[in-house]
Amino acid sequence: MSTKPTTTDLQWTELDQRAVDTVRVLAADAVQKVGNGHPGTAMSLAPAAYTLFQKVMRHDPADADWTGRDRFVLSAGHTSLTLYIQLYLAGYGLELDDLKAFRTWGSKTPGHPEYGHTTGVETTTGPLGQGVANAVGMAMAARYERGLFDPEAAPGTSPFDHMVWAIAGDGCLQEGISAEASSLAGHQKLGNLVLLWDDNHISIEGDTETAVSEDTLKRYEAYGWHVQRVAQLPNGDLDPAGLYDALQAAKAETGRPSFIAARSIIAWPAPHAQNTEASHGSALGDDEVAATKKVLGFDPEKTFEVSDEVISHTREALDRGREAKAEWEKKFAAWRTANPERAAEFDRISAGELPAGWEDKLPVFEPGKAVATRAASGKVLQALGEIIPELWGGSADLAGSNNTTIDKTSSFLPAGNPLPGADPYGRTIHFGIREHAMAAAMNGIALHGNTRIYGGTFLVFSDYMRNAVRLSALMHLPVTYVWTHDSIGLGEDGPTHQPVEHLASLRAIPGLNIVRPADANETSIVWREILRRYTKVFGKGAPHGLALTRQGVPTYEANEDAAKGGYVLFDSEGTDGQSAEPQVLLIGTGSEVHLAVEAREELQAAGIPTRVVSMPSVEWFEEQDQAYKDSVLPPSVKARVALEAGIGLTWHRYVGDAGRIVSLEHFGASADAKVLFREFGFTGEHVAAAARESLADVTR
Repeated sequence: MSTKPTTTDLQWTELDQRAVDTVRVLAADAVQKVGNGHPGTAMSLAPAAYTLFQKVMRHDPADADWTGRDRFVLSAGHTSLTLYIQLYLAGYGLELDDLKAFRTWGSKTPGHPEYGHTTGVETTTGPLGQGVANAVGMAMAARYERGLFDPEAAPGTSPFDHMVWAIAGDGCLQEGISAEASSLAGHQKLGNLVLLWDDNHISIEGDTETAVSEDTLKRYEAYGWHVQRVAQLPNGDLDPAGLYDALQAAKAETGRPSFIAARSIIAWPAPHAQNTEASHGSALGDDEVAATKKVLGFDPEKTFEVSDEVISHTREALDRGREAKAEWEKKFAAWRTANPERAAEFDRISAGELPAGWEDKLPVFEPGKAVATRAASGKVLQALGEIIPELWGGSADLAGSNNTTIDKTSSFLPAGNPLPGADPYGRTIHFGIREHAMAAAMNGIALHGNTRIYGGTFLVFSDYMRNAVRLSALMHLPVTYVWTHDSIGLGEDGPTHQPVEHLASLRAIPGLNIVRPADANETSIVWREILRRYTKVFGKGAPHGLALTRQGVPTYEANEDAAKGGYVLFDSEGTDGQSAEPQVLLIGTGSEVHLAVEAREELQAAGIPTRVVSMPSVEWFEEQDQAYKDSVLPPSVKARVALEAGIGLTWHRYVGDAGRIVSLEHFGASADAKVLFREFGFTGEHVAAAARESLADVTR
């Protein structure tokens, strides 16, 4: 087969075209074999994905985690074969048998790309639009990383300069999260981000005219993006040369993110299935697959046909990757020599280690003083910010309420922003009123690596974030959500802002740790534990959600056992003031713990030995061995009360048949916090009464 270039700027040969057509028949065959999937987009996007992986991106298939690599995000995760086939062709470790096992048990090629499961997959995508926001987060992290290690370097000269490439479909751009994230990217002038839109005009219900009539390019221009459109070839296929030129122009545009619209025909060149909604999410059928192979010059009797010539050609990506990495390593070595202190920081941060002495910076709060846990969290962040430069974050326009400003003099904003403290490498992120994009961008920041990210809003608005939070847990990402105003204690804003079902609902997400500290000292201790738990090892990490009070709560002596998720805050005593076996256990979290303490005083005065257990994190507590859990909650003590200002779903397993739960099984109201707690039964007196009821059931 001829290898003579057919274009001038782009080295595109007949062998390249044969490789692209091979992608198309592989996509059709893989879906046909399993009987379900999304063949059409993988077929039409073949020239774009191939051009990226074989002609444009800086990557090394032999080292998928290379620090200097470009990142690729397939936001349109349903077309996972678009990515899997490129990983196979380039030499990332997937082989034909993996494509044959598409969407089957135990395969490396699940229905949607899964981070940590398949080498070369940078993020888990499936819910549409999440990948767009992930890519925005990656681009933000790349800029912040550059600021940590090489801020003085001229643009394009640093070993920390790299691109983030993303492919999105019509569905991604219809989802609101992509609008939030794209607006943020334009505001941040993320010149290292390129988004390719597969403009195929097809969704599950047919032509997108059923739902969309806006001018998408104008919309992205309004966001502040650099916008291009790639024309089709006369036969309707994507134009590799046009794509290549647009991608190179986007790479050269360093002052704005770039948006490229590529008009494609879904399932091209299938004779009957092209441009149909059926080809979006259904197998083409044996006859249509055979007909497509005839059009492309393949044997219709063969399946998964890849010539030795094609695979040998595409695996040259390994050689190019090795050369690109070697060139980068020379630049990186020169940087290390010129910047020994920053190099030492890079080594520490990339290993996931924290600076020596960081724990000594954690504040300790004076017992007895009432402090809101959101305020204590803010003190922790400001203290740690002085010693942990990789720790950064912000809020969805609620920094003053969330106390998430790590440095008041330094805002992560692009060059040219007129605000005081604006710095392209600033510590404090202003996500704007974009909770969903914030959460997904935080995932992208964590996936990029070499920084530690947190972000805040009100707990009730975690509903806006839930899909991204779920993906944090699915990917085991070390993301920290700072959720404040965690109960009816926020008061007069009323039931629309008062979380009731949220704690239980969030605890229902597997792999997400919810942490609700009782006081300022617990807040400091649990922040320390969250940072200790940070890990870069897939499967070992977990996101954390901090639920913090608006109102002040009493401060108690610090107890290191708070890091175990549950511990004895005040133990039971006999009438002589000496330690005694408890007759009643009171279990509380957050702002309700002090009510358990008040109830204990009443019960103890009545001669009922009572233990107060603070349980800031059910998930952490359940990690402990049974002996420890039994030492905190002795199985022999059946009289128990759990209290939390939310629905009681979490607590049934801890109180048993004779126990009581003081909870809120309805929405709140607009009034002063003290009034609400009193009216809804959150008082020491009411908790003590519940304890007596439980004790009566046990002794009956």
